[in-house]
Amino acid sequence: MDVSILLDGEALLSAGLLNSVVIILLLSFLFVMAGRAFKKADPSQPSKGIVLVFEVIISAIESVCKEITADQTGRFGPFIGMLVFYLITANLLGLIGLTTPTSNYTITLSLALFSLVYLNLSGAKAKGIGTHLKDTFLGDFPVLLPLNVIGELSKILSLSFRLFGNILSGGIIAAVLIQLLGWAVLPLMPVLNLYFDVFSGLLQTMIFCFLLMIWLGDTIPADE
Repeated sequence: MDVSILLDGEALLSAGLLNSVVIILLLSFLFVMAGRAFKKADPSQPSKGIVLVFEVIISAIESVCKEITADQTGRFGPFIGMLVFYLITANLLGLIGLTTPTSNYTITLSLALFSLVYLNLSGAKAKGIGTHLKDTFLGDFPVLLPLNVIGELSKILSLSFRLFGNILSGGIIAAVLIQLLGWAVLPLMPVLNLYFDVFSGLLQTMIFCFLLMIWLGDTIPADE
């Protein structure tokens, strides 16, 4: 990745938005193909191909969601699954030399805001708007209202800055090393890609989704 792109905020945003749209279109196409494959699959026969792959991934995501949120309805699986597919794909774009959408704060902030809206809508749907707002901002001690408001806003910063900072810093470090060392960096590229693109990308995806699932578990009553 070119260092100049990383340092040019406008170019980074444009590249990130374009790549984000491409990711969404590609994932949408993949999901449509998977849906058609599921419809054609014979339930009496063992799953194979894309059906088997999606069954394994979706089952794993739903299992983790139920375990962390303590909600056995599976209602959160589709949303968390959507985030997992998008974030993993976006974070791994660096492997093929493209700008990762999550290396721009505008995009990670949008993801965080979208997630917080989903979190509060889920709470309001489960408990009612009035009860949800009371539990979230007043709790047992109404005097702590200002702190509770700050706590809710901090969730946005926690999700967005952590994802943005780790992905951007990894891209900058790798790009600077490439610019400084030139061809001499080639032997190090597998290690750089393994850490900054694969390990860091998967780790940040896991952290983002795990935090959201923990908050969902705290927001939704266990008996819902």
